[in-house]
Amino acid sequence: MTISNQDTTTQHQVLDPCLLGRPVHLLPLYAARLQEDLEGAMQGSARRYWAGWRLETLEFGRAPQQHNLRWMAVLGAMGTVAVAFERGLLLTLLERRYGGRSAGATQRDPQTERVTATEERLGVVLTQQMVDLLYARVAASVAMEVAPRPVQASAVVASTMPGESGWAVRVQVRDNNDNTGQFWIAPDQHMMATILGTLRPEAGRQTAARGPADPLATKLQVQLDGRLVTKEITLGALFDLKVGDVIPVNVGRADVLLDEARLFTAAVAEHKGKLCLTSFEDAE
Repeated sequence: MTISNQDTTTQHQVLDPCLLGRPVHLLPLYAARLQEDLEGAMQGSARRYWAGWRLETLEFGRAPQQHNLRWMAVLGAMGTVAVAFERGLLLTLLERRYGGRSAGATQRDPQTERVTATEERLGVVLTQQMVDLLYARVAASVAMEVAPRPVQASAVVASTMPGESGWAVRVQVRDNNDNTGQFWIAPDQHMMATILGTLRPEAGRQTAARGPADPLATKLQVQLDGRLVTKEITLGALFDLKVGDVIPVNVGRADVLLDEARLFTAAVAEHKGKLCLTSFEDAE
């Protein structure tokens, strides 16, 4: 999302406060390396599935919240990765694979076409390819001495849709007939933390001598809002409320918000007559 400066028409990126302190601005560099890996696979080891297709774009973003996508996932030692293909793309790849490379785009309706066992097997194979590529790229980024083993078909299972705050790599491809398609590769929080960790600048980099730095807390101030309880009642019950009425509630873990973004959950405790928040945990 960008905003336009009316004076200079310069485009400025809007920062997500949940991502402050993380080198997300360097993710395009990582995406470029992953794109080279995928292009090489499409022209090499995976050519029989992707013949006639070329990779157009590959970029990091938020996981799509489309309920018509079928997600497959692999749980490995490096983390969980979920993959989803547009149904139209999957059907086209299936038709090209078994109908010949010259077969045109599928005319089947993805909304009504029955899912066959052959389509499911193709989805598993393509998921294996994408997870293997991401595992290999992560292993190369952290300089692992032993490359991760190829994903087995038995390790690919059906998965739920990633949360809207989760990351996903969006890949767009185009074929020789100018048909386009998309798919997504969604690493879990553990793997994304590893990826972001490899993008951090080296700690030992020389910097210019400066005077004593003030603590960060004195330079960067944010306002956190605590939402202790939420209660749903009918509109009629709301209008019937009178002075002195009591609304029963249960106080569990509170939500801690930064600019309406849910960052943490916290336990509510009492200390010297005041309510306090403690035991903070990251919100999923």
